[in-house]
Amino acid sequence: MSSKNNTLHQITLEKLTYGGEAMGRLSDGRAVFVPFGLPGETVRIQLTQEKQNFARGEILEILKPSPDRITPKCKHFYSLLPAGEGLGMRAACGGCHYQNLPYEKQLTAKADILRDQLQRIGKIENPIIQPTVASPDPWNYRNHVQFHLTDDGKVGYIFSPLPSGEGLGVRGRVIPIEECHLPEPAIDAFRDDLQFESRMNLERVSLRSGANDDLMLILESETEETPELEIEADISIVHIYEEHPVVIAGSNSLTIQVLGKDFHVSAPSFFQVNTKMAEKMAQHLITNLQLPITNNQSATLLDIYCGVGLFSKFFADKYTKVIGIESSQSACEDFAINLDEFDNVELYEGAAEEILPALVGHAFSVTDPIHIILDPPRAGIDKFALDAILQINPQVIAYVSCDPSTLARDAARLIKGGYTLQHVTPFDLFPQTYHIESISIFTR
Repeated sequence: MSSKNNTLHQITLEKLTYGGEAMGRLSDGRAVFVPFGLPGETVRIQLTQEKQNFARGEILEILKPSPDRITPKCKHFYSLLPAGEGLGMRAACGGCHYQNLPYEKQLTAKADILRDQLQRIGKIENPIIQPTVASPDPWNYRNHVQFHLTDDGKVGYIFSPLPSGEGLGVRGRVIPIEECHLPEPAIDAFRDDLQFESRMNLERVSLRSGANDDLMLILESETEETPELEIEADISIVHIYEEHPVVIAGSNSLTIQVLGKDFHVSAPSFFQVNTKMAEKMAQHLITNLQLPITNNQSATLLDIYCGVGLFSKFFADKYTKVIGIESSQSACEDFAINLDEFDNVELYEGAAEEILPALVGHAFSVTDPIHIILDPPRAGIDKFALDAILQINPQVIAYVSCDPSTLARDAARLIKGGYTLQHVTPFDLFPQTYHIESISIFTR
C-alpha cells in the first residue's frame, strides 16, 4: 500500500534517523518519517506514503518547535506550500538535510545514528562510538561538485528528495541553483560564470578544485562528439565519454594536497570531497595502525579499494610491503604515479571479490603481521571479498565506511569471524547532510 492520505496527524518527533528524516509515531503505533523535523517537536503532518509497518509524511505545521531549531542558510533548503496550506515543508533541492540544526548538534546526532545502526542492524551491544570529528569548515568544504543542466543551459541539481521520500516531489527535474554553500570558494565563485547552450547533450557537469585553487571542469556525455565551449578562464576542461577522458583545455588531472603530500587525481578518479577531513582520517589511521613489530620482522599492509593511493602513500615507508587493490582504471593509473617513489608497493587492478581469493595463501607469509585498510563503496564489502579477508586472517582491520547500515552488516560478519570491534570514530565529511563517514578498528 503506497498512497497519499489527506488525513492530518499530530505527532511528537522522537529522533533523527539515517537518511535525514525525523521519526515519530502515529496513533496506531506505526513509525512515521518526515523531513525537516527535529527531535522533541510537536508537528501536524500529512502522510505522503503508507506501508503496513511504517509511513512517511510532510510537515504542514510546527506546533511546538525545538529550542535547537535555527533558520536555514540556503534559500533552496526547503520550499513551502502556498499560503493557507500550512507550513508545508518540502524539499526544494534535497542536497542538505540538517541546515535547520546547529552544527554541534549535527555532530551529536550523527554519532547517535551510527550507534543505532550498529546496534539495530549489526546486533552489536554497546559499540564504542567516539565523538564525531568535526569538519574545520561546516560550509564551503566540497572540492568536487556535480551539476546537471536545465533545458536552457543553467547549472542546477537534480531534484532529489530524501532517498525514501516518495510523494515529496518529482524526481529527475533539474532545479536551477542560485546559491549553494557547500562547494569550496573557488568552485562557488566560478559556478556563477557557467552558462551553456540550451539542450546541450551533456549528462553531467562537474567542477573540481585542487591545490592553489586550480579548477577542472568535467563534461560527461553519452556521445563521443566533444562539446563546443567558450570559457575564457584559465582552467582545465575534460570531456568524458564511456570513461575515456579527452582533454579540451589544460590538463587531465589536478594535484590535491593532503598532509603535505601531493596526489595526482585524474578527471574520472574518485577522491574524498572534503580535503581537510581527508587529512584528519589519514592522521587517525596513522595513529591507530601502530606496528608492534621487531627489527627483524616484516609486515604487510593490504589497502583494499585503494583508489588513487590516499592511504597507501602514508604507510608505504612503514611496512615491508604494501598491496593495493582497485577496480577503476584511472584510479590505478593515478595510484602508480602517486606511489612511484616506493619499491615495496604492488597494485592489482580488478574487483576485490576476484583479486582477494586469488591472493589467499600466495601473497602473504603466515608468520608476519598483516594489516588491512578497507574503503569500500556505499554497498560495503562483497561477501566473497569478506570471506577471503577472514582467510587472510589479518591482525588489524581498519574499515573506512561511508554508509552506517552496510558497515553494521559487515561488522557483524567480521565479529562472527573472530574479530573484536575496538571503537568507531565518525568523521563529518559532509556537514549539513545526513551522510556519515567513519573509521572502525577491528582486532583479531
